[in-house]
Amino acid sequence: MGNDQKLTGSSNKDHDSIFDADTPEIRQRLEGIQRIVERSVANVERCVSYGMPAFRRGKVFFYFASFKKHIGIYPPVIKPAALVDDLAPYRGPKGNLIFRHSEPLPIELVGRVAEALADQYAPDDRG
Repeated sequence: MGNDQKLTGSSNKDHDSIFDADTPEIRQRLEGIQRIVERSVANVERCVSYGMPAFRRGKVFFYFASFKKHIGIYPPVIKPAALVDDLAPYRGPKGNLIFRHSEPLPIELVGRVAEALADQYAPDDRG
């Protein structure tokens, strides 16, 4: 299975069609994440991977998805240490990030996450 295919079902969805399944409020949060990633990391492409909206630069480095009570961002950030510390309140049990719908979305922090993940997972294609 290619890196850009869903685990099940059709692989031809895009970010907008995935966002359509959410409420307008959640869609606005997802679109905010989309915008900050595109502003924070040069030369990224939108894609869908494992059924989630994602971004790639050479390879996929940032995944995000909405759930009933939160938005998750994957994979875990492991460096820089200062950012890892700043993310502590949002870490889930496996290190992935959990941003509850009931709380403000720290969009600038999400931008820093995108930069770190791009460096962490796509270092061979810097923009």
